[in-house]
Formats: sequence, C-alpha cells, structure tokens
Amino acid sequence: MSNDTRRDSPERVIQIRRCACVVKGGRRFSFTAMVVVGDGNGRVGWGYGKAIEVPLAVEKAVKAAGKRMISVPIADGTVPHQIEGRFRASRVLLLPARPGTGIIAGASVRSVVESAGITDILTKSKGSNNPINVVKATFDALERLRTREDVARLRGVEV
Repeated sequence: MSNDTRRDSPERVIQIRRCACVVKGGRRFSFTAMVVVGDGNGRVGWGYGKAIEVPLAVEKAVKAAGKRMISVPIADGTVPHQIEGRFRASRVLLLPARPGTGIIAGASVRSVVESAGITDILTKSKGSNNPINVVKATFDALERLRTREDVARLRGVEV
C-alpha cells in the first residue's frame, strides 16, 4: 500500500494486536485494532475494536471512532497555541508552526493531526511511546485547545 492511498482513506489504522487464547484444540486468536477517523476539516475521533478477524476489528473501531469525534480549532493550518497532552505515562507536546513547515511528528501523532486537517505543526512525544497512549495523549491536547475568541468570550473581554 503506497503512502498516498493511505492519506486519502478516511480511517487510519494505528495499531493491530493479536491475542492468543490457549484452548483444548490449540490456540484461538483474536485481534484488536486502534483506528483514527477524521474529515480533514477540524473533526477527528479514535476508536478501539476487538474481533476474531482483523477486518471486523477495524470495522468496529471505525464505528467507535465515529461516536467519539471531537472538534479541533485550527488557526491558519496549525494549532492556536502550545499545549501538552497527557495520558498515563505518555506526554505529547503540540507547537504551532509557520505555513510551509509541514507535519513534524511521529507516526501516531501524525495520523491524528493529518486526520484533523492540520497542515503545519511541530510535536514532541515524551515518556511512554505506546501508540495507544500516545494517541490518547494527543486527543487530550486537542480537546483542551482554545481560540482567542473562545478565551475572550469566557473572560468577558473584547479581542
């Protein structure tokens, strides 16, 4: 699968895991899939699915991601301000970048910010590099982003 076809698809598979349950007749395998879904226009969600076949696990994860969509404020193709997201031992730092910088990020964070529609961003992942925790830390950061207008409205101040 080429890199261009993966960017065009609405869902991005972050991780697939295989689990083996030992039974009388041998091993019985099950699969889990973590998927990120976005419209490329400020909405993104993640989902986790479990099934006995990989396509079924991905399908369940996509369905779960659709239910867990969030809106991300985007200012000129980047995030409005610097923020750090946390989930368990994972920390993800998101920094605004000038136009033309591109997405400077690892695979897990890249999938999330590309799906959200962010075109220029600098990121740094610290602590645990478990893809599931990194994605959840990225979502923690994106959920807490605010625009200038949002902050002004909350404080009751004119911009």
